[in-house]
Amino acid sequence: MPTLAVTNFNIAVSVLGGWISLFGLVSYLCKESLYLSEALISLLAGVAFSPRAANLIRPLEYGLGSEENLDAITLNFSRLVLGVQLVLAGVQLPSRYLKKQWKPLAILVGPIMTAMWVATSLLVWGLVPGLTILQALAIGACVTPTDPVLSAVIVKGRFADNNLPKELQHLITAESGANDGLGYPFLFFALYLIKYVGSDGSSAGGAAGAGTAMGLWFGETWGYTVLLSIVYGAAVGWLAKRLLHWAEERKWVDRESFLVFAISLALFILGTCGMIGSDDVLACFIAGNVFTWDDWFRLETADDSLQPTIDMLLNVSVFMWFGAVCPWDAFVHNSSVSIGRLVALGILVLLFRRLPWVFAVHRFIPQIEAVKQAIYVGFFGPVGVSAIFYLYITLEFLHTIEVDGELREDVRKMPEQVSVVVWFIAICSIVVHGLTVPLGRLWFYIPQTLSRGGRSTDAGTDVPPFTLGSRVTTFAIRRPRSSGELQVSLRAAPPEPERPVFRVGGNVIPKRHEGAEAEVGEVRIRAEGPESSETVTSSAAETVRVSFAQPPTPRNGEARTLEAEATTKSTAQQ
Repeated sequence: MPTLAVTNFNIAVSVLGGWISLFGLVSYLCKESLYLSEALISLLAGVAFSPRAANLIRPLEYGLGSEENLDAITLNFSRLVLGVQLVLAGVQLPSRYLKKQWKPLAILVGPIMTAMWVATSLLVWGLVPGLTILQALAIGACVTPTDPVLSAVIVKGRFADNNLPKELQHLITAESGANDGLGYPFLFFALYLIKYVGSDGSSAGGAAGAGTAMGLWFGETWGYTVLLSIVYGAAVGWLAKRLLHWAEERKWVDRESFLVFAISLALFILGTCGMIGSDDVLACFIAGNVFTWDDWFRLETADDSLQPTIDMLLNVSVFMWFGAVCPWDAFVHNSSVSIGRLVALGILVLLFRRLPWVFAVHRFIPQIEAVKQAIYVGFFGPVGVSAIFYLYITLEFLHTIEVDGELREDVRKMPEQVSVVVWFIAICSIVVHGLTVPLGRLWFYIPQTLSRGGRSTDAGTDVPPFTLGSRVTTFAIRRPRSSGELQVSLRAAPPEPERPVFRVGGNVIPKRHEGAEAEVGEVRIRAEGPESSETVTSSAAETVRVSFAQPPTPRNGEARTLEAEATTKSTAQQ
């Protein structure tokens, strides 16, 4: 007689594997056609599988019935996802990016991040009854950093490629990585004062307590946690790069190990930084950027999908977990704040936490060239995994503020307050930022492009740029006014000079288009003028649609010329 083993482990892996498989069947439709983020979809799936619905994911049972164990699982799961995501973010940035772009980054993680912290804290202080200003500063610090996981979703995919310049995508990625690790000083400034001075400033210690708090803040938080993590991350990243170069020159590394090297580097830094008690999240980002300081690893792995695949698996898993562990009931039934105040707080935080400050200083950030881009960057500063990570850091610290085994009276309600507020703001951000683009494309005016030049598209259809090998092809269409015939010529512009690309081990990789012959298929060109619309199709094998800007009205006897970048499908023969 067979024995059934309906255990939590078997159920959990079945649900996770089944969901990832089902989502994979429609992933392109969801992300590239409907512009729905995997974070939002996985969050909803987590709710559906949670004890509040299907009861297939049972987080409290995984924690052996202990809330403390469950909190530890969520904290470490968040650390894992953030660490891997930030190493990959650092690796994906161009060569020496932090050195070249330190000025705009300093603006974003300096005055803008400080303004975000203060603005959010004031909103929390004003809308959540019973909070002191120090407690509000601690809660505000949890949701101040821009989440790197959700930011990666925003700057990837067809919508980002068609609407955001690459320079702006890189800036958003770098900011989310840097300010996520720099959330520690904001958080522990408030937490140390709460512990050593008191939430209302009335606890024993007085000036001596404030001195102790500031000493710990400068020495432990800035010195040991932040600066040490930067030095450690840079050292590990540089050493890893040198070792990988050395091993690859001797052909000791196979392709699979080479591709997964950044992931293993993230795990190593998470573990070692966690053991010494430093900022492992910031160390991961610094290590990733230093690791690809010469662009070697980034270029070698640019066309491989292993890293994005692992990243996707972690993202789907963590947001499913969030959907299952989120205290949904506490939003309505709690002793701290009403649901109406929470809704108002969520709306105000999304509007005023970041947008006004980015808009105010966008002229000083070269990558933000237009007002529309400033609004985009200001609005899309999501709150997600990093906020939950700092939430559980806060809860862990509050357990050190005890008298006779009980939380001190002035912080007794703070665990509930910080949990409800941070979770609610994070859920609001995941939902709102996950639905803004698809809803905007349906019901509101969304500019077809935020990139340089404001290139328009035909009838609102996104037409991606087309290339022939590495050369830009240009179609010239001349139509004399005395004839209805279109004359079409195709010419290839010379390629832009490129820096040499090195193969693993340091050899120069020859360009794929050198010595190649391109076979251009059938080209179907539609030219629209103020008076007529004509179509020409060549006699070859591939059809390509080209959109042309409106030309000026020609004078008598003159021909009009239309030029546009086009895509032709080519086959290269080495």
